[in-house]
Amino acid sequence: MANMMIYLRDTYHMGAAAGQSVLFIYGAVASILPVFGAFLADSYCGRYRVILIGSVACLLGTILVWLTAMLPGAKPPACASACQSPTPSQLALLFCGFALLGIGEGGVRPCSIAFGADQFSQRKGPEKQKILQTYFNWYYASVGFSFMVGSTVIVAIQDHFGWKVGYAVPLALILLATILFVVASSLYINMKAEKSMFTGLLQVVFVSLKHRNLVLPPKTSNASYYHETDSKLTVPSDKLRFFNKACIIQNPTEQLNIDGSTSKPWNLCTVEQVEGLKSVMRVIPLWSSGIMVPLVLNQGFPVLQAKTMDRHIFSKFEIPAGSFGVFGILTLTVWSGSYDRFIVPVLEKITRRPRAFSLKQRMGIGIIISTVSTGVAAIVEAIRRRKAIEQGLADDMNGVVAMSAMWLVPQHCLSGLAEAFSVISQIEFYYTELPSSMASFGVAFWTLGAGLANLLGVLVLKIVTRTTGSNGRGWLSTNLNKGHYDYYYWVLTLMGVVDFFYFLVCSWAYGREGKNRMREEVGDEEEEEEESMQHS
Repeated sequence: MANMMIYLRDTYHMGAAAGQSVLFIYGAVASILPVFGAFLADSYCGRYRVILIGSVACLLGTILVWLTAMLPGAKPPACASACQSPTPSQLALLFCGFALLGIGEGGVRPCSIAFGADQFSQRKGPEKQKILQTYFNWYYASVGFSFMVGSTVIVAIQDHFGWKVGYAVPLALILLATILFVVASSLYINMKAEKSMFTGLLQVVFVSLKHRNLVLPPKTSNASYYHETDSKLTVPSDKLRFFNKACIIQNPTEQLNIDGSTSKPWNLCTVEQVEGLKSVMRVIPLWSSGIMVPLVLNQGFPVLQAKTMDRHIFSKFEIPAGSFGVFGILTLTVWSGSYDRFIVPVLEKITRRPRAFSLKQRMGIGIIISTVSTGVAAIVEAIRRRKAIEQGLADDMNGVVAMSAMWLVPQHCLSGLAEAFSVISQIEFYYTELPSSMASFGVAFWTLGAGLANLLGVLVLKIVTRTTGSNGRGWLSTNLNKGHYDYYYWVLTLMGVVDFFYFLVCSWAYGREGKNRMREEVGDEEEEEEESMQHS
Protein backbone atom coordinates (compact mmCIF):
# COMPACT_ATOMS: atom_id res chain seq x y z
CA MET A 1 0.00 0.00 0.00
CA ALA A 2 3.01 2.36 0.29
CA ASN A 3 2.76 3.39 -3.37
CA MET A 4 -1.02 3.06 -3.74
CA MET A 5 -1.64 6.82 -3.75
CA ILE A 6 0.56 7.18 -6.83
CA TYR A 7 -1.05 4.11 -8.45
CA LEU A 8 -4.52 5.63 -8.00
CA ARG A 9 -3.40 9.02 -9.35
CA ASP A 10 -1.34 7.86 -12.34
CA THR A 11 -3.26 4.72 -13.35
CA TYR A 12 -6.85 5.52 -12.32
CA HIS A 13 -6.52 9.31 -12.76
CA MET A 14 -7.90 10.13 -9.30
CA GLY A 15 -7.39 13.50 -7.65
CA ALA A 16 -5.41 13.79 -4.43
CA ALA A 17 -8.46 14.16 -2.17
CA ALA A 18 -10.34 11.37 -3.98
CA GLY A 19 -7.35 9.01 -3.76
CA GLN A 20 -6.88 9.77 -0.06
CA SER A 21 -10.60 9.17 0.54
CA VAL A 22 -10.33 5.75 -1.15
CA LEU A 23 -7.37 4.85 1.06
CA PHE A 24 -9.20 6.11 4.15
CA ILE A 25 -12.27 4.00 3.33
CA TYR A 26 -10.13 0.94 2.65
CA GLY A 27 -8.31 1.55 5.92
CA ALA A 28 -11.63 1.84 7.74
CA VAL A 29 -12.88 -1.48 6.33
CA ALA A 30 -9.55 -3.21 7.04
CA SER A 31 -9.58 -1.87 10.60
CA ILE A 32 -13.23 -2.42 11.54
CA LEU A 33 -13.48 -6.00 10.23
CA PRO A 34 -10.93 -7.25 12.83
CA VAL A 35 -13.68 -6.81 15.42
CA PHE A 36 -15.68 -9.53 13.64
CA GLY A 37 -12.51 -11.57 13.17
CA ALA A 38 -11.87 -11.39 16.89
CA PHE A 39 -15.48 -12.38 17.57
CA LEU A 40 -15.15 -15.49 15.37
CA ALA A 41 -11.76 -16.37 16.87
CA ASP A 42 -12.73 -16.00 20.53
CA SER A 43 -16.24 -17.45 20.27
CA TYR A 44 -16.39 -20.02 17.47
CA CYS A 45 -13.48 -20.85 15.18
CA GLY A 46 -10.36 -20.28 17.26
CA ARG A 47 -7.48 -18.01 16.27
CA TYR A 48 -5.68 -20.48 14.05
CA ARG A 49 -8.62 -20.99 11.69
CA VAL A 50 -9.41 -17.27 11.50
CA ILE A 51 -5.78 -16.46 10.65
CA LEU A 52 -5.87 -19.14 7.95
CA ILE A 53 -9.11 -17.77 6.45
CA GLY A 54 -7.65 -14.26 6.57
CA SER A 55 -4.48 -15.37 4.81
CA VAL A 56 -6.46 -16.96 1.97
CA ALA A 57 -8.58 -13.80 1.62
CA CYS A 58 -5.41 -11.67 1.48
CA LEU A 59 -4.08 -13.96 -1.23
CA LEU A 60 -7.25 -13.61 -3.33
CA GLY A 61 -7.32 -9.83 -2.83
CA THR A 62 -3.69 -9.49 -3.93
CA ILE A 63 -4.50 -11.53 -7.05
CA LEU A 64 -7.29 -9.09 -8.00
CA VAL A 65 -5.10 -6.02 -7.45
CA TRP A 66 -2.39 -7.67 -9.55
CA LEU A 67 -4.97 -8.31 -12.30
CA THR A 68 -5.81 -4.58 -12.40
CA ALA A 69 -2.23 -4.02 -13.50
CA MET A 70 -2.05 -7.07 -15.82
CA LEU A 71 -5.29 -6.73 -17.81
CA PRO A 72 -5.37 -3.77 -20.26
CA GLY A 73 -9.13 -3.32 -19.94
CA ALA A 74 -9.05 -3.34 -16.12
CA LYS A 75 -7.92 0.31 -15.92
CA PRO A 76 -8.40 3.55 -17.90
CA PRO A 77 -6.12 4.17 -20.90
CA ALA A 78 -3.05 6.35 -20.43
CA CYS A 79 -3.61 10.10 -20.60
CA ALA A 80 -3.17 11.74 -24.01
CA SER A 81 -4.66 15.19 -24.43
CA ALA A 82 -7.09 14.41 -21.61
CA CYS A 83 -7.44 11.77 -18.93
CA GLN A 84 -10.40 9.38 -18.86
CA SER A 85 -12.08 8.49 -15.60
CA PRO A 86 -12.31 4.81 -14.66
CA THR A 87 -15.51 2.97 -15.55
CA PRO A 88 -17.72 1.38 -12.84
CA SER A 89 -16.55 -2.12 -13.83
CA GLN A 90 -12.89 -1.08 -13.57
CA LEU A 91 -13.45 0.41 -10.13
CA ALA A 92 -15.44 -2.68 -9.13
CA LEU A 93 -12.47 -4.98 -9.82
CA LEU A 94 -10.11 -2.72 -7.86
CA PHE A 95 -12.50 -2.31 -4.94
CA CYS A 96 -13.23 -6.07 -4.82
CA GLY A 97 -9.50 -6.59 -4.41
CA PHE A 98 -9.45 -4.01 -1.62
CA ALA A 99 -12.48 -5.68 0.01
CA LEU A 100 -10.81 -9.11 0.05
CA LEU A 101 -7.63 -7.56 1.46
CA GLY A 102 -9.77 -5.92 4.14
CA ILE A 103 -11.44 -9.24 4.97
CA GLY A 104 -8.00 -10.83 5.17
CA GLU A 105 -6.74 -8.18 7.53
CA GLY A 106 -9.90 -8.69 9.57
CA GLY A 107 -8.75 -12.24 10.23
CA VAL A 108 -5.00 -11.76 10.57
CA ARG A 109 -4.61 -8.46 12.42
CA PRO A 110 -6.60 -9.17 15.62
CA CYS A 111 -5.52 -12.79 15.97
CA SER A 112 -1.86 -13.05 14.99
CA ILE A 113 -0.43 -11.10 17.92
CA ALA A 114 -2.81 -12.80 20.41
CA PHE A 115 -2.12 -16.20 18.84
CA GLY A 116 1.59 -15.61 19.42
CA ALA A 117 0.88 -14.60 23.03
CA ASP A 118 -1.05 -17.87 23.47
CA GLN A 119 2.21 -19.74 22.97
CA PHE A 120 3.31 -18.39 26.39
CA SER A 121 0.07 -19.46 28.10
CA GLN A 122 1.86 -22.02 30.28
CA ARG A 123 3.87 -19.29 32.04
CA LYS A 124 2.46 -17.71 35.22
CA GLY A 125 2.79 -14.54 37.28
CA PRO A 126 5.48 -11.86 36.85
CA GLU A 127 7.55 -14.07 34.54
CA LYS A 128 4.66 -14.27 32.06
CA GLN A 129 4.09 -10.51 32.23
CA LYS A 130 7.75 -9.76 31.54
CA ILE A 131 7.85 -12.19 28.59
CA LEU A 132 4.66 -10.71 27.13
CA GLN A 133 6.00 -7.15 27.34
CA THR A 134 9.12 -8.20 25.48
CA TYR A 135 7.09 -10.24 23.00
CA PHE A 136 4.79 -7.31 22.15
CA ASN A 137 7.75 -5.04 21.41
CA TRP A 138 9.57 -7.62 19.28
CA TYR A 139 6.39 -8.59 17.45
CA TYR A 140 5.83 -5.00 16.45
CA ALA A 141 9.50 -4.63 15.55
CA SER A 142 9.22 -7.59 13.18
CA VAL A 143 6.06 -6.10 11.64
CA GLY A 144 7.94 -2.83 11.25
CA PHE A 145 10.72 -4.66 9.45
CA SER A 146 8.25 -6.18 7.01
CA PHE A 147 6.75 -2.74 6.36
CA MET A 148 10.28 -1.46 5.81
CA VAL A 149 10.83 -4.07 3.11
CA GLY A 150 7.48 -3.15 1.57
CA SER A 151 8.34 0.55 1.56
CA THR A 152 11.77 0.10 0.01
CA VAL A 153 12.22 -3.12 -1.94
CA ILE A 154 8.62 -3.43 -3.18
CA VAL A 155 8.35 0.28 -4.02
CA ALA A 156 11.70 0.18 -5.87
CA ILE A 157 10.47 -2.81 -7.90
CA GLN A 158 7.26 -0.96 -8.74
CA ASP A 159 9.14 2.16 -9.81
CA HIS A 160 11.76 0.36 -11.91
CA PHE A 161 9.87 -2.67 -13.29
CA GLY A 162 6.29 -1.42 -13.33
CA TRP A 163 3.10 -2.33 -11.54
CA LYS A 164 2.78 -5.80 -13.06
CA VAL A 165 5.97 -7.05 -11.46
CA GLY A 166 5.52 -4.75 -8.47
CA TYR A 167 2.26 -6.45 -7.47
CA ALA A 168 3.43 -9.96 -8.46
CA VAL A 169 6.08 -9.91 -5.73
CA PRO A 170 3.63 -9.31 -2.82
CA LEU A 171 1.44 -12.00 -4.39
CA ALA A 172 4.30 -14.50 -4.20
CA LEU A 173 5.10 -13.44 -0.61
CA ILE A 174 1.55 -13.88 0.71
CA LEU A 175 1.37 -17.27 -1.02
CA LEU A 176 4.61 -18.31 0.71
CA ALA A 177 3.39 -16.97 4.07
CA THR A 178 0.15 -18.94 3.84
CA ILE A 179 1.99 -22.16 3.00
CA LEU A 180 4.47 -21.70 5.88
CA PHE A 181 1.66 -20.99 8.34
CA VAL A 182 -0.10 -24.23 7.39
CA VAL A 183 3.11 -26.31 7.42
CA ALA A 184 3.85 -25.24 11.03
CA SER A 185 0.34 -26.16 12.26
CA SER A 186 1.46 -29.06 14.44
CA LEU A 187 3.78 -26.82 16.49
CA TYR A 188 1.14 -24.38 17.75
CA ILE A 189 -0.64 -24.19 21.09
CA ASN A 190 -4.30 -23.68 20.14
CA MET A 191 -6.63 -22.19 22.72
CA LYS A 192 -10.20 -23.48 22.49
CA ALA A 193 -12.90 -21.04 21.39
CA GLU A 194 -15.43 -20.20 24.06
CA LYS A 195 -19.08 -19.28 23.83
CA SER A 196 -20.19 -16.13 22.01
CA MET A 197 -18.56 -13.17 23.69
CA PHE A 198 -20.84 -10.52 22.21
CA THR A 199 -23.95 -12.51 23.12
CA GLY A 200 -22.71 -12.67 26.70
CA LEU A 201 -22.20 -8.91 26.81
CA LEU A 202 -25.70 -8.28 25.42
CA GLN A 203 -27.15 -10.67 28.00
CA VAL A 204 -25.60 -8.61 30.82
CA VAL A 205 -27.15 -5.39 29.49
CA PHE A 206 -30.56 -7.04 29.00
CA VAL A 207 -30.66 -8.77 32.40
CA SER A 208 -29.40 -5.67 34.24
CA LEU A 209 -32.22 -3.59 32.78
CA LYS A 210 -34.69 -6.37 33.51
CA HIS A 211 -33.58 -6.54 37.17
CA ARG A 212 -33.08 -2.79 37.60
CA ASN A 213 -35.38 -2.69 40.67
CA LEU A 214 -33.43 -5.36 42.58
CA VAL A 215 -31.47 -4.41 45.68
CA LEU A 216 -27.79 -5.35 45.61
CA PRO A 217 -26.82 -7.89 48.32
CA PRO A 218 -23.98 -7.27 50.82
CA LYS A 219 -20.43 -7.41 49.44
CA THR A 220 -19.51 -10.35 51.65
CA SER A 221 -22.37 -12.53 50.45
CA ASN A 222 -20.74 -14.80 47.86
CA ALA A 223 -23.76 -17.07 47.62
CA SER A 224 -25.93 -14.30 46.21
CA TYR A 225 -23.98 -14.11 42.95
CA TYR A 226 -23.93 -16.69 40.17
CA HIS A 227 -20.53 -17.84 38.92
CA GLU A 228 -19.08 -20.90 37.25
CA THR A 229 -18.02 -23.65 39.64
CA ASP A 230 -14.37 -23.47 38.56
CA SER A 231 -14.31 -19.67 38.30
CA LYS A 232 -11.66 -17.53 39.97
CA LEU A 233 -14.10 -14.61 40.19
CA THR A 234 -16.91 -15.18 42.68
CA VAL A 235 -17.90 -11.60 43.48
CA PRO A 236 -18.30 -8.70 41.02
CA SER A 237 -16.29 -5.53 41.51
CA ASP A 238 -17.75 -2.30 42.90
CA LYS A 239 -17.23 -0.39 39.66
CA LEU A 240 -20.40 0.16 37.58
CA ARG A 241 -22.40 -1.69 40.25
CA PHE A 242 -25.66 -1.41 38.30
CA PHE A 243 -24.57 -4.33 36.12
CA ASN A 244 -24.01 -6.50 39.20
CA LYS A 245 -27.77 -7.04 39.23
CA ALA A 246 -27.39 -9.30 36.20
CA CYS A 247 -25.66 -12.01 38.26
CA ILE A 248 -27.86 -11.91 41.38
CA ILE A 249 -29.42 -15.30 42.17
CA GLN A 250 -33.07 -14.66 43.16
CA ASN A 251 -34.51 -18.18 43.07
CA PRO A 252 -31.93 -21.01 42.81
CA THR A 253 -34.52 -23.70 42.11
CA GLU A 254 -35.92 -21.85 39.09
CA GLN A 255 -32.74 -20.25 37.74
CA LEU A 256 -30.21 -23.08 38.18
CA ASN A 257 -30.02 -26.61 36.85
CA ILE A 258 -29.00 -29.60 38.96
CA ASP A 259 -25.37 -29.31 37.76
CA GLY A 260 -25.25 -25.65 38.81
CA SER A 261 -25.52 -24.14 35.33
CA THR A 262 -28.09 -21.48 34.56
CA SER A 263 -31.36 -22.64 33.06
CA LYS A 264 -32.19 -19.19 31.69
CA PRO A 265 -29.14 -17.37 30.22
CA TRP A 266 -31.29 -14.29 29.47
CA ASN A 267 -32.40 -14.13 33.09
CA LEU A 268 -29.13 -14.77 34.95
CA CYS A 269 -25.51 -14.02 33.96
CA THR A 270 -22.20 -15.06 35.45
CA VAL A 271 -19.83 -12.78 37.33
CA GLU A 272 -17.35 -13.27 34.45
CA GLN A 273 -19.86 -11.89 31.94
CA VAL A 274 -20.53 -8.87 34.13
CA GLU A 275 -16.84 -8.14 34.63
CA GLY A 276 -16.21 -8.54 30.90
CA LEU A 277 -18.78 -5.86 30.07
CA LYS A 278 -17.39 -3.58 32.76
CA SER A 279 -13.89 -3.96 31.37
CA VAL A 280 -15.04 -2.99 27.87
CA MET A 281 -17.03 0.00 29.11
CA ARG A 282 -14.16 1.26 31.24
CA VAL A 283 -11.66 1.30 28.36
CA ILE A 284 -14.01 2.92 25.82
CA PRO A 285 -13.21 6.55 26.79
CA LEU A 286 -9.44 5.94 26.69
CA TRP A 287 -9.87 4.02 23.44
CA SER A 288 -11.70 6.93 21.85
CA SER A 289 -8.92 9.33 22.85
CA GLY A 290 -6.41 7.34 20.77
CA ILE A 291 -8.16 7.89 17.44
CA MET A 292 -6.05 10.87 16.37
CA VAL A 293 -2.79 8.88 16.21
CA PRO A 294 -3.91 6.46 13.43
CA LEU A 295 -5.53 9.40 11.61
CA VAL A 296 -2.11 11.07 11.42
CA LEU A 297 -0.35 7.82 10.49
CA ASN A 298 -2.70 7.07 7.58
CA GLN A 299 -2.05 10.26 5.62
CA GLY A 300 -1.07 9.58 2.00
CA PHE A 301 -0.30 13.17 1.00
CA PRO A 302 3.41 13.01 1.98
CA VAL A 303 3.93 10.61 -0.95
CA LEU A 304 2.64 13.27 -3.36
CA GLN A 305 4.78 15.92 -1.65
CA ALA A 306 7.90 13.76 -2.05
CA LYS A 307 7.06 13.32 -5.73
CA THR A 308 7.46 17.09 -6.26
CA MET A 309 10.77 17.43 -4.35
CA ASP A 310 14.40 16.59 -5.05
CA ARG A 311 14.78 12.98 -3.87
CA HIS A 312 18.44 12.50 -4.79
CA ILE A 313 20.90 11.50 -2.09
CA PHE A 314 23.72 10.97 -4.56
CA SER A 315 23.83 12.10 -8.16
CA LYS A 316 22.79 8.66 -9.42
CA PHE A 317 20.60 7.49 -6.52
CA GLU A 318 17.04 8.76 -6.07
CA ILE A 319 14.76 7.62 -3.25
CA PRO A 320 11.32 6.56 -4.55
CA ALA A 321 8.52 8.84 -3.36
CA GLY A 322 6.69 5.92 -1.76
CA SER A 323 9.76 4.93 0.27
CA PHE A 324 9.96 7.94 2.56
CA GLY A 325 7.58 6.24 4.97
CA VAL A 326 10.45 3.87 5.74
CA PHE A 327 11.99 6.53 7.98
CA GLY A 328 8.97 6.33 10.25
CA ILE A 329 9.02 2.55 10.16
CA LEU A 330 12.75 2.53 10.87
CA THR A 331 12.19 4.78 13.89
CA LEU A 332 9.40 2.49 15.09
CA THR A 333 11.50 -0.64 14.59
CA VAL A 334 14.64 0.70 16.28
CA TRP A 335 12.67 2.08 19.22
CA SER A 336 10.62 -1.10 19.68
CA GLY A 337 13.63 -3.39 19.40
CA SER A 338 15.79 -1.37 21.78
CA TYR A 339 13.13 -0.27 24.26
CA ASP A 340 13.36 -3.24 26.64
CA ARG A 341 17.09 -3.87 26.35
CA PHE A 342 18.56 -0.35 26.38
CA ILE A 343 15.99 2.38 26.98
CA VAL A 344 13.98 0.95 29.89
CA PRO A 345 17.01 0.35 32.17
CA VAL A 346 18.10 3.98 31.72
CA LEU A 347 14.59 5.36 32.25
CA GLU A 348 14.09 3.15 35.32
CA LYS A 349 17.14 4.75 36.94
CA ILE A 350 15.80 8.22 36.15
CA THR A 351 12.16 7.67 37.12
CA ARG A 352 12.86 5.02 39.82
CA ARG A 353 9.82 3.12 38.61
CA PRO A 354 9.58 -0.37 37.05
CA ARG A 355 9.14 -0.12 33.26
CA ALA A 356 9.71 3.68 33.64
CA PHE A 357 6.39 4.74 32.10
CA SER A 358 2.97 3.22 32.62
CA LEU A 359 0.93 2.17 29.61
CA LYS A 360 -1.33 5.21 29.91
CA GLN A 361 1.66 7.54 30.09
CA ARG A 362 3.09 5.99 26.92
CA MET A 363 -0.27 6.47 25.20
CA GLY A 364 -0.29 10.15 26.16
CA ILE A 365 3.28 10.64 24.96
CA GLY A 366 2.27 9.11 21.63
CA ILE A 367 -0.56 11.63 21.23
CA ILE A 368 1.82 14.53 21.94
CA ILE A 369 4.42 13.31 19.44
CA SER A 370 1.81 12.72 16.70
CA THR A 371 0.53 16.27 17.22
CA VAL A 372 4.05 17.65 16.92
CA SER A 373 4.56 15.64 13.71
CA THR A 374 1.58 17.31 11.98
CA GLY A 375 2.87 20.72 13.08
CA VAL A 376 6.25 19.95 11.55
CA ALA A 377 4.52 18.70 8.38
CA ALA A 378 2.62 21.98 8.11
CA ILE A 379 5.80 24.05 8.38
CA VAL A 380 7.67 21.94 5.79
CA GLU A 381 4.77 22.06 3.33
CA ALA A 382 4.48 25.84 3.67
CA ILE A 383 8.17 26.17 2.79
CA ARG A 384 7.86 23.72 -0.12
CA ARG A 385 4.86 25.55 -1.58
CA ARG A 386 6.52 28.95 -1.24
CA LYS A 387 9.65 27.73 -3.02
CA ALA A 388 7.56 26.14 -5.80
CA ILE A 389 5.81 29.45 -6.47
CA GLU A 390 9.09 31.40 -6.34
CA GLN A 391 10.59 28.98 -8.90
CA GLY A 392 7.66 29.44 -11.31
CA LEU A 393 6.13 25.97 -10.74
CA ALA A 394 2.72 27.13 -9.54
CA ASP A 395 0.95 25.69 -12.60
CA ASP A 396 3.22 22.65 -13.01
CA MET A 397 1.94 19.89 -10.72
CA ASN A 398 4.69 17.51 -11.86
CA GLY A 399 7.53 20.03 -11.56
CA VAL A 400 10.33 19.23 -9.11
CA VAL A 401 11.05 21.94 -6.55
CA ALA A 402 14.69 22.72 -5.79
CA MET A 403 14.23 21.55 -2.21
CA SER A 404 15.49 18.30 -0.76
CA ALA A 405 12.80 15.76 0.07
CA MET A 406 14.86 14.89 3.15
CA TRP A 407 12.96 17.74 4.82
CA LEU A 408 10.08 15.25 5.03
CA VAL A 409 12.13 12.86 7.16
CA PRO A 410 11.52 14.57 10.57
CA GLN A 411 7.73 14.31 10.29
CA HIS A 412 8.01 10.64 9.29
CA CYS A 413 10.35 9.91 12.20
CA LEU A 414 8.00 11.65 14.63
CA SER A 415 5.06 9.66 13.26
CA GLY A 416 7.01 6.42 13.73
CA LEU A 417 7.92 7.38 17.29
CA ALA A 418 4.29 8.28 18.01
CA GLU A 419 3.25 4.87 16.73
CA ALA A 420 5.91 3.18 18.87
CA PHE A 421 4.59 4.89 22.00
CA SER A 422 0.86 4.87 21.30
CA VAL A 423 0.03 1.76 19.29
CA ILE A 424 2.16 -0.76 21.20
CA SER A 425 1.01 0.58 24.56
CA GLN A 426 -2.64 0.55 23.45
CA ILE A 427 -2.50 -3.06 22.28
CA GLU A 428 -0.75 -4.13 25.48
CA PHE A 429 -3.21 -2.05 27.53
CA TYR A 430 -6.24 -3.75 26.01
CA TYR A 431 -4.62 -7.19 26.25
CA THR A 432 -3.89 -6.73 29.97
CA GLU A 433 -6.98 -4.77 31.04
CA LEU A 434 -9.61 -6.94 29.35
CA PRO A 435 -10.30 -10.50 30.59
CA SER A 436 -8.00 -13.17 29.14
CA SER A 437 -10.92 -14.74 27.27
CA MET A 438 -11.23 -11.50 25.25
CA ALA A 439 -7.59 -11.30 24.13
CA SER A 440 -8.31 -11.10 20.39
CA PHE A 441 -11.11 -8.61 21.02
CA GLY A 442 -8.62 -6.43 22.89
CA VAL A 443 -6.33 -6.27 19.87
CA ALA A 444 -9.30 -5.63 17.58
CA PHE A 445 -10.27 -2.76 19.87
CA TRP A 446 -7.30 -0.78 18.61
CA THR A 447 -7.98 -1.64 14.98
CA LEU A 448 -11.61 -0.54 15.45
CA GLY A 449 -10.28 2.81 16.65
CA ALA A 450 -8.05 2.97 13.57
CA GLY A 451 -11.10 2.28 11.41
CA LEU A 452 -13.07 5.09 13.00
CA ALA A 453 -10.01 7.31 12.57
CA ASN A 454 -10.11 6.60 8.83
CA LEU A 455 -13.81 7.46 8.70
CA LEU A 456 -13.03 10.65 10.61
CA GLY A 457 -10.36 11.33 8.00
CA VAL A 458 -12.96 11.03 5.21
CA LEU A 459 -15.22 13.45 7.10
CA VAL A 460 -12.40 15.96 7.58
CA LEU A 461 -11.55 15.74 3.87
CA LYS A 462 -15.17 16.36 2.89
CA ILE A 463 -15.47 19.34 5.23
CA VAL A 464 -12.21 20.83 3.99
CA THR A 465 -13.04 20.38 0.29
CA ARG A 466 -16.57 21.72 0.66
CA THR A 467 -15.43 24.66 2.79
CA THR A 468 -12.36 25.71 0.82
CA GLY A 469 -13.44 24.59 -2.67
CA SER A 470 -12.35 21.88 -5.11
CA ASN A 471 -11.33 21.56 -8.77
CA GLY A 472 -7.96 23.20 -8.19
CA ARG A 473 -9.20 26.05 -5.99
CA GLY A 474 -9.26 24.48 -2.51
CA TRP A 475 -6.67 23.56 0.08
CA LEU A 476 -6.51 19.99 -1.25
CA SER A 477 -6.04 20.75 -4.94
CA THR A 478 -4.58 17.96 -7.07
CA ASN A 479 -1.85 20.49 -7.88
CA LEU A 480 -0.11 20.77 -4.52
CA ASN A 481 1.39 24.13 -5.51
CA LYS A 482 -2.07 25.67 -5.90
CA GLY A 483 -3.46 24.09 -2.77
CA HIS A 484 -2.77 24.75 0.89
CA TYR A 485 -1.90 21.38 2.38
CA ASP A 486 -0.10 23.25 5.16
CA TYR A 487 -3.46 24.59 6.37
CA TYR A 488 -4.84 21.04 6.32
CA TYR A 489 -1.95 19.89 8.51
CA TRP A 490 -2.60 22.76 10.94
CA VAL A 491 -6.21 21.56 11.25
CA LEU A 492 -4.90 18.10 12.22
CA THR A 493 -2.52 19.73 14.72
CA LEU A 494 -5.36 21.61 16.40
CA MET A 495 -7.40 18.40 16.56
CA GLY A 496 -4.42 16.67 18.19
CA VAL A 497 -4.15 19.35 20.90
CA VAL A 498 -7.84 19.00 21.74
CA ASP A 499 -7.50 15.21 21.76
CA PHE A 500 -4.61 15.32 24.24
CA PHE A 501 -6.64 17.25 26.83
CA TYR A 502 -9.51 14.84 26.28
CA PHE A 503 -7.08 11.96 26.91
CA LEU A 504 -5.99 13.52 30.22
CA VAL A 505 -9.60 13.59 31.41
CA CYS A 506 -10.20 9.98 30.32
CA SER A 507 -6.97 8.80 31.94
CA TRP A 508 -7.89 10.43 35.23
CA ALA A 509 -11.38 8.92 35.13
CA TYR A 510 -10.06 5.42 34.38
CA GLY A 511 -7.91 5.20 37.50
CA ARG A 512 -5.21 2.63 38.20
CA GLU A 513 -4.15 0.07 35.58
CA GLY A 514 -4.09 -3.69 35.98
CA LYS A 515 -7.07 -4.26 38.26
CA ASN A 516 -8.85 -6.77 36.03
CA ARG A 517 -5.89 -9.03 35.32
CA MET A 518 -4.75 -8.59 38.93
CA ARG A 519 -7.96 -10.27 40.06
CA GLU A 520 -7.32 -13.14 37.64
CA GLU A 521 -3.71 -13.51 38.77
CA VAL A 522 -4.82 -13.58 42.42
CA GLY A 523 -7.23 -16.35 41.48
CA ASP A 524 -4.40 -18.23 39.75
CA GLU A 525 -2.15 -17.93 42.81
CA GLU A 526 -4.89 -19.08 45.17
CA GLU A 527 -5.56 -22.08 42.91
CA GLU A 528 -1.85 -22.96 42.83
CA GLU A 529 -1.62 -22.68 46.64
CA GLU A 530 -4.59 -25.03 47.03
CA GLU A 531 -3.02 -27.59 44.67
CA SER A 532 0.34 -27.45 46.49
CA MET A 533 -1.36 -27.92 49.90
CA GLN A 534 -3.33 -30.89 48.61
CA HIS A 535 -0.15 -32.37 47.14
CA SER A 536 1.75 -31.97 50.42
